[in-house]
Amino acid sequence: MTDAAPVLGLLLDVDGPIASPVSRSVAIPSIARDLVELANGGVPIVFNTGRSDAFIRDEVVPQLLSAGLGDTARVWAICEKGAVVVRITPSGFGEIDVDEDLAVPPAYADAIRELVHDSYDDVVFFDETKRAMVSVEQRLDVSAEHFTSRRDAFDSDAARELEAQGLGYEWGMTIVTDAAGNVPFRIDPTIISTDIESVRLGKDLGASKFLALLEKDGAVLPSRWRTMGDSRTDYAMADWLHERGYDVIHVDVRPADGVPETPYPVRHHDSLIHDDAGALYLSAWVRMLRGELSDDDSV
Repeated sequence: MTDAAPVLGLLLDVDGPIASPVSRSVAIPSIARDLVELANGGVPIVFNTGRSDAFIRDEVVPQLLSAGLGDTARVWAICEKGAVVVRITPSGFGEIDVDEDLAVPPAYADAIRELVHDSYDDVVFFDETKRAMVSVEQRLDVSAEHFTSRRDAFDSDAARELEAQGLGYEWGMTIVTDAAGNVPFRIDPTIISTDIESVRLGKDLGASKFLALLEKDGAVLPSRWRTMGDSRTDYAMADWLHERGYDVIHVDVRPADGVPETPYPVRHHDSLIHDDAGALYLSAWVRMLRGELSDDDSV
């Protein structure tokens, strides 16, 4: 007898739809409760994020465990945009798998740590929890406006250090090749950070790894998917699923950046953004799981 396919599958960015970009925590209690009801109800879930596994371990996992995550739940964290993979169970984290081929050279990480210490520690901190990427993040005591006013200067310095170490990179419209003509890295500024990372990383890589994990686990794959994020790069999850024939809808919780033309539906709330919007859509998906709602197009 073949198990029925789940009602849907979820690929979720963390900063924005799950964790508040202001407090950097899961601040809305219903989010963890709804995630656990979905997971315990057979919905496969991945936190497909640029965050480190330590952030997920400290800020997300305790709330899932407190809400009663079950033994049959299929929940993963794919962190650092595909470089780090770990399963989440009622016992917490499983074994952490790091793709070292996607890591930034240690010498570059050391140089950026020193750069932050010397010139930017009044506005950002160096994220020591990253295993493959190099990330600096806005300090909680610094305003978004002040961070934004200093970010371009930091990004320029980060680019100069890449060149000093002979590393090719892309940054916006700027492309610099290494001695072999390659462009292995990118500088990716966000609303609260700058990431320096392999160009092979991305939310589409996370999507592909998640479906491979589900198949390896013997799961029946859903035909219907929801992806959710707060930036244009998060659309890559839905792009990847759509290109492979899945029924996918993307939820954009920060549409002020502009909603692109896509071959699949994109939803966003008229007034709610970030985790307020994320909580609303999670509750709608719970109602879909319960059979109380046929679709979330009314949200």
